[in-house]
Amino acid sequence: MFEEALEWRNIGPFRGGRVVAVAGDPVDQNNFYFGACAGGVWKSTDGGNYWENISDNFFNTASVGAIAVSESDPNVIYVGTGESCIRVDVTHGDGVYKSVDGGRTWVNLGLKDTRHISRIRIDPKNPDLVYVAALGHAFGENTERGVFRSTDGGLNWEQVLYKSDKAGASDLYIDQNNPRIIYAGLWETRRTFWSMDSGGNDSGLYISTDGGDNWLDISKNPGLPKGVMGRIGVVSSPAKPDRVWALIEAEDGGVFRSDNRGETWLKLDDSEGVRSRPWYYTHIFAHPTDSNTLWVLSAQMWKSIDGGNTFKEVSTPHGDNHDLWIDPNNPNRMVQGNDGGACVSYNGGNTWSSIYNQPTGQFYSVATDEQFPYRVYGTQQDNSAISTPSRSIKGAILWEECYSVGLSESGKIAVKPDNSNIIYSAYPGGTLMRYDHTTGQVRNIMVWPEYYQNSAPKNYKYRFGWEFPIVASKHDPNVLYTAGNRIFKTIDEGTNWETLSEDLTRNDISKQELSGPITSEGPWAEIYCTVYAFSESPINPDILWAGTDDGLIYISKDGGGSWSNVSPEGLEKWTMVSMIESSYFHEGTAFVAATKYKLDDYSPYVYKTNDYGQTWERIIDGITENDFARVVRQDPINSKVLYL
Repeated sequence: MFEEALEWRNIGPFRGGRVVAVAGDPVDQNNFYFGACAGGVWKSTDGGNYWENISDNFFNTASVGAIAVSESDPNVIYVGTGESCIRVDVTHGDGVYKSVDGGRTWVNLGLKDTRHISRIRIDPKNPDLVYVAALGHAFGENTERGVFRSTDGGLNWEQVLYKSDKAGASDLYIDQNNPRIIYAGLWETRRTFWSMDSGGNDSGLYISTDGGDNWLDISKNPGLPKGVMGRIGVVSSPAKPDRVWALIEAEDGGVFRSDNRGETWLKLDDSEGVRSRPWYYTHIFAHPTDSNTLWVLSAQMWKSIDGGNTFKEVSTPHGDNHDLWIDPNNPNRMVQGNDGGACVSYNGGNTWSSIYNQPTGQFYSVATDEQFPYRVYGTQQDNSAISTPSRSIKGAILWEECYSVGLSESGKIAVKPDNSNIIYSAYPGGTLMRYDHTTGQVRNIMVWPEYYQNSAPKNYKYRFGWEFPIVASKHDPNVLYTAGNRIFKTIDEGTNWETLSEDLTRNDISKQELSGPITSEGPWAEIYCTVYAFSESPINPDILWAGTDDGLIYISKDGGGSWSNVSPEGLEKWTMVSMIESSYFHEGTAFVAATKYKLDDYSPYVYKTNDYGQTWERIIDGITENDFARVVRQDPINSKVLYL
């Protein structure tokens, strides 16, 4: 019924989102591809001026981690789903897809439980001989990870490199002079709600000299780091046989070079810019015709012309750089992926095409105002909070009609009900911003002026999660709520805050430490034991609900004066309560969406109460077994209709 009644339309904004996978056609100079972290595969046939989605209606998941176009037959394209830059909001995939007609149609080739694929490599002369570097589950242990090989175009797969159920492949490269020689990096890593652990004894660097039949661990070879390794990037020079570079996360990590296929190594560069945030970057690429030129992608894009001894920054349209494809026949022609989209260069990276032509932004939450026509507001990952019109008289919604409403990227957003010029939005670390569109002013109104990134959350006065709640009252336009590990309320747009609760979480100190074991990201995205969901009843302003990311639900019936734990039976510890929806029709009714996917449990947890949380019913009939729930909403007109 709803599929027939509802018609979706794209309202933008046309500002690119995160891209970790790019490729180009080695024959047609105008053809390029990119995979969005949350938007499928896109193709340009005019050098990056216009991009068109080519995976809709074929792919079952939207996250793309790797793309490869066959050099011997550019009609053949392989795509690995699920990115391997496993940030807090990472989305998993469902294996490998293949097209044999330049992206017009696609088929799934399996490897569905790999979930996160870091790289695909195709034999330069045989489009049916393909290798997949699979990271595996980001949030748990599994065996479908490592390096896989197919000799029949993906009809069958063989796992040719496997270390353990804790380590997957972070990178893979085929020697262009001798395709039997293959290099691979294995990475032991795991994410949870409260940690990002990168590195372990099962990480390592490997080489095969027989097309993947056998592998040699070269991690302990002379010159390489002696301690625990984390993420590894590896590439060999097409211009100089036997020359190999590795970018290694380790206490004494950095860029290493070997001129004898990895038998011995020389450490070249360990500067902060090149090796920063190694779990998120660690990407290295070689020039196809110059053995002394290579690129490292991190927060900036770095280029070396002396074999890796020194690097200089290359400007790109956006920071946080992840992937680079260089035309093997024309090295000045390239396409690059970063956290602002994909961009094309025809002059070796001196200038790039626009990223303001890709509607692929990752939005955490959206809100609308009371104007007519109404405007839509959202917080875009690795960008800013933004406002876009819901429709336009110009025939299309143009970028010039959009505007930033704050530097926020990571969380919720709310509009002042009686003044749509006032927008509240969040930035990591508990920062709450008030934007006034009449003046363009952005003011920091965070509850507590504490902004530490590299200290343990257990030491904080208040803990605010990556997506902490921001709720404008439906009853009083001057009331705004937010939540860390406690509930807070302001009646003067954030000038003063009132604390409405004690710590409502489990407050497990063991889950409030810094991650490791090699590199600490800082706890912004891993701050745990917080209130993640908050709701005010649209019927009675005294009815307030709160849900924590560690598995608790509370209700207040007196406007926050007191709180009662009404957590359902069966809602286990460490479950994230991601959404509480107060009913529009009965003040004692509420709906809850909860999830444990970051504990590698993808089951749906959806609950309903009709008696203020005294009893709960789990309502999951009709939901696929592994479709975990993030959001539940009630239709404001028809009480029987829910959106999940």
